[in-house]
Amino acid sequence: MVQNIADKGRKVYKCSICGFGYTDNAIAKKCEDFCKKHGACSLEITKHAVLRGNS
Repeated sequence: MVQNIADKGRKVYKCSICGFGYTDNAIAKKCEDFCKKHGACSLEITKHAVLRGNS
């Protein structure tokens, strides 16, 4: 489930699998769905990230 967090005064939606954060909930959901299905991140999706994923 996508997490809603605050970062530097803005709402960020974070993928619960990889940890990348997005300003758009729909993109965060796409990221999470892709991660679940493929066990990896999509470069096309993560290029929109405003927060770095889990290291």
